[in-house]
This record gives sequence, C-alpha cells and structure tokens, in this order.
Amino acid sequence: MAYASFDYSSSSDDEDDFSTEMGWSPAEASLLTLTENCSATFSSSGDACVDFFFQIVPDTPSSRVVSLLELAWKQDALAALKLVFHLRGIRGTGKSNKLAFYTCTSWLHQHHPKTLHGNLDLVPKFGYYKDLLEIVLRELEGPEETEKKLKEKESRDAKVLAAKAKHKSKETHGIFSHVRKYARTGERGYHARKGEAARKAMAEGVLQDREVRIAAALKQDKEKAQMASQLRKQKREDMASRLHTSLKDNSDFATLHDVVAAIFAKQLLADKSALDASKFFEISFAAKWCPSLNKSYDLRTGLYHAIAEHLLVKEFLDLDAEKRALALVSKMRKEFLVPIRKALEMPEIYMSANRWSELPYERVPSVAMTNYVGHFVKHDSERYVKFLENVASGKKKVAAGALLPHKVAKEAVQGRGKPQGILAEAQWKRMVSDLKESGSKLNSSMAVCDVSGSMSGTPMEVCIALGLLVAELSEEPFKNHLCTFSAMPEIHLVQGETLADRYKFTERMNWDMNTDFQKVFRRLLDLAQASDLPKDKMVKRLFVFSDMEFDQASANPWETDYKMIAKMYEEAGYGEPPEIVFWNLRDSISTPALSNQKGVALVSGFSKNLLKIFLDENTEPEDEEEEGEESKEGKKEKPKIDPKEVMAKALAADFLPEENLLVRVSLLSGVS
Repeated sequence: MAYASFDYSSSSDDEDDFSTEMGWSPAEASLLTLTENCSATFSSSGDACVDFFFQIVPDTPSSRVVSLLELAWKQDALAALKLVFHLRGIRGTGKSNKLAFYTCTSWLHQHHPKTLHGNLDLVPKFGYYKDLLEIVLRELEGPEETEKKLKEKESRDAKVLAAKAKHKSKETHGIFSHVRKYARTGERGYHARKGEAARKAMAEGVLQDREVRIAAALKQDKEKAQMASQLRKQKREDMASRLHTSLKDNSDFATLHDVVAAIFAKQLLADKSALDASKFFEISFAAKWCPSLNKSYDLRTGLYHAIAEHLLVKEFLDLDAEKRALALVSKMRKEFLVPIRKALEMPEIYMSANRWSELPYERVPSVAMTNYVGHFVKHDSERYVKFLENVASGKKKVAAGALLPHKVAKEAVQGRGKPQGILAEAQWKRMVSDLKESGSKLNSSMAVCDVSGSMSGTPMEVCIALGLLVAELSEEPFKNHLCTFSAMPEIHLVQGETLADRYKFTERMNWDMNTDFQKVFRRLLDLAQASDLPKDKMVKRLFVFSDMEFDQASANPWETDYKMIAKMYEEAGYGEPPEIVFWNLRDSISTPALSNQKGVALVSGFSKNLLKIFLDENTEPEDEEEEGEESKEGKKEKPKIDPKEVMAKALAADFLPEENLLVRVSLLSGVS
C-alpha cells in the first residue's frame, strides 16, 4: 500500500524482501519515495493514464500537464485523448479544469493536429462553444502571449477583490470612518490634496486663469484620446496581419480555423431549423458564443467572416469579394444570430437594452447568475428578491450544474443575509438535489478532511466544501458527519441550518498542522466499539480530501499502514477496512497507491462530478447478486474498487456509444 512507512537506510536485501512480501515488482518498488512530511509514498501509480487522472489539479503547472500527457499518450493514445476531454467536462463526471484542457489541446495541435481537428466537435459537449474560440486564439497568439494575458487577468481579479473588500469594509464600519481617514486635517484632507497643484502655482505666482487651465486640460484629454485611437488602430492592424500570416503559412492552423468555423456554422443551421419549428429546447448556445462582428474574438481570430462563409456558402456568388463579404456578415447577423439569441433569452440582451423588468431569471445559466447578481440587485432588486424567495420556497428553480462547490460555499459565507448569500444557498441545495437524482445516497460513507498546514488557500476551501457535500449526501448513521485529519482525529456532527453556518462550524473544528492517517482508522474503530456498532453498519468507504502529503504513521519501518489497519479491523471483528477514495486537491507527485491496489480509488480536482461514480454504485438492490467472490452467507460480494477501474468507469460514464467518435481519429491508422 502506498502510504507505507519505508526506511530508506535499510539494506537492499531487506528492501527486496519487503517488495516480495508486498507483491511489488522491481519496477513498482522503484517508485517508492517520500512525502513532504517524510512518509513513504509513490511518485507514480505505475500507470501513466492513472497518473494523469490523479495528479492533475487546477494549480498544476502547464509544463507538468504536458509531461503527464506525453507519458499517457505513449502508453495508450485513445485513453489519453478521452482523459483530455474528461479534464474539461463540466457535465457527467468531468473535472471542469479549463486551463489544463487548453494546455492539452495546444499539445495536441503541435504533435497530433489531425487528431485534434477530428475531435473538435466534441468540445462543446464537454465544455462550451467558447472553448473553441479559446483554442484558436491560443494557437494564434502563442504560449507567451497567453501567459501574459493570464497574469494580467490575475492582476485585474486581485484589484477587483481588493475593491470588494474595501466596499465590504465601508458597509461594516460605515462610510464616515473612511471620510474621517482622508479628511482629518486641512493639510492632509482629500479636498486639500486635490487642490494642491493649484495652491502651489498660486504661491509661485504662475497660476493661470481658470479658462486657460480648462482649455489646456481639454486639449490634453483630446491628445490622449487620439493617441489611444491610434494605438487601437495599430493593434487591430497587427492582429489582422498576424492572422493573415498564420492562415497563409501554417496549414495546421488554417485547418483548425476552418474546422471551428464549420462547427459553428453547422450548429447555427441546426438551431435555426429548431427555432423555425418552435423547438426552443433543442437550441444550443452556439449563437451566444459565436463571435460578434468586430468585437474582441472576431478582431483577434477573424472567425465571424469564416463562419458566415460556411453558413451561407452559396449566397451572393454574383457579387464581388468585398460586397459579398458585407452581405454575408449582415445576413448572418439578421437571420441567425439576432433571432436565435433572442430565443435563448440571454440575460445580456436584456441587460444591455436596459430591459431589466423583462429579464427571465429562471432562464439564466448558473455561472451568469453568480456573476450578475450584483447587477440584478442594483437594477431590478424587487423582482430579483422575489425570484429568490420563490426559489427558496420551491416554486422556482435555479441552475447550479456548472458551479464548483467551494465557490458556492464561499459566496454563501461572504454574502450571508444578502441576495448573494441567498442565491448561493439555493444553488447548493440544487447541487445536492441534482447529485441525489443521479444516483442514491452514499451508503456507509464518510468524508475525512485534511486542513493541515500544506492545505492553505483554495485547497482548504475545496476540502471543506466537498467534505460538507459528502456529509450531506451520506446516509445514516454517518449523515452530516465529518472526520478531521490530524494528529488527533475527531469525528464531528456538523451543526448549522444553512450552508454558511455549516461551513463556519467546519472551519472552527480542531485542526492540527499535520496528518496522521492510521489514527483516523483507529478513531473510527474506537467509536464503533464504544457504541457496539454492528458490522453491517460500519463505515464502508472513506473520502479522503487531501494534498496527499501524509505524516509517517507506522512505528515499524517494515509494515505498511494498510496491513496495520487491516489487522486492527480483523481483530475488532469488523473484517476488512473501509475502501478509501483518495481525492487529490493540490499539485504534488505523492501518489498513495499503485494503480492495481484493491480497495482504493485515486481521483482529483475541485469538481463534485466524480462523486457520481460512487453514487451510481449504490443504486443496485442489496439482495441482488453481483460478480465477485461469495461471502460466508452465500451471497456474492461486490468486487473491490481499484484506481484503474475507477478511472475507466469515469471515462465510460462520459463517452456514450454515439459519442465514441474518438475511434475515428487518424491516430489509430498511424497518422497524426
């Protein structure tokens, strides 16, 4: 078992004996390494595809994503390709890891362009149509420009967060505290500083008349505007030149550009047919994400004209090139984009037209609802609050499918008592409801949350949110119970009526700065024995949300934690220990199990979607016979999970027979 304690000072003969005892091959034994806390672990599961599935998380550097993809592709190209799409999936069992997906598509375009082109139509099924624009844009701009833009976005986001914090401080402490801060004296006050230049000029006797100063300021503003206009014009010319050169000199990019345009055109035609037949629920979001003429994506990629060419290829053939181009883009806008976008009832249409009173809130997608809540409150407060009240009472529903649990929980805590918080509470309830509908409750399961020192920041937020989700989905007697992961583990009944209350309760639980894995099982056994818990009611599965950096747990360097745990359970009369789902939340090479280890699953990421695998497992009746070894009572037992089997199940859930288009790709015939 991967979380064994291993003494690297021991002799090679002893190491060979230990490897033989554990059933490891020399290759598997060579994967042994240490965690950051000096506990034995593996650097790999021994299977490149399982490593890709387990080790990539949202903060994994792009260079490491590429390295893992290369190894997985070398082992099994088709499985690796499925894993790439699974990485993006916001539905099904996908991980909703957008940036890592873009890194993978960039690698595919560089090394296997035909394979990428042949599967681009799958992208909207796993993500959304905007992904296609991003793939084209990133290939056009290159990795350096993309990295620069990401850093600029991070900087902007940080400023936005700082502004929100300042606004919250004003609300908490009152605006007058800030007025006093900047106006304590005439010399240091805000208004005093504002006129400082004028007073200095007056003292020096060079102060000009007010009309002259106004004229100079207007002239300066005009010059700045002209300079900005010239810069924008030059930027547009540079983008057009870059696009023209790439389309002319790079055949792979030209094909990528053409395929993306064709995908949009094909879907717009289908959506127009659905609209004409009044089949509104068959309309996709292709029109929403289709670039608008001379807007950001169109200026950088030129896709609007390319889509129009595919869409209206037989139109206006008698016109010259310039007039035909104008006619095509005009017709595409009037006959396709405008009516389809109107049918979609996109919130942006109502917002930009200042038609707030007509906005259908029940049609707003989950991410847009979260992003625009401030605008809804500002411009349409009465209707929006009424909508939230109807959601809370069950009269209306709010979407939550594309949201990540930790972001919803964060909004609930920060917006407590406000529309933002009320919305987050409703989204959380919808999230739980959707998961329950996809399977049954989690039978005999419990979450183990690692909030040790190495889990600070986002991983900690994700850990708490996913832990609360598992606790809420679990059945009695473990419903709403969590186990802390520390030197002295404790099992808590989560208190609180709202998500915000439960989150704060979990935050306040007794956390230590280290993680002793073996003591979690010892604690479970102690409680079970103290309450005379029957064997059939014992915890059967533990979800361990962690960064996998466990402490050294076993005193004997030649015994693994697993053997120690199994021995404890057997002696206590509970048979085999619970299955363990290791859920990785931070970039690390620490891998706590080999790919063939029975009773263990290796998953990762911030999305709740992978929980569906384990929910679905529990939908079968208890008295139904299943494959596996027969128990003493004559019934067949479920086969134990293992990392490779869980990965295969996740991929199988997302790739339906009609979507097995991956097999058509040219890589199978030896062509890239």
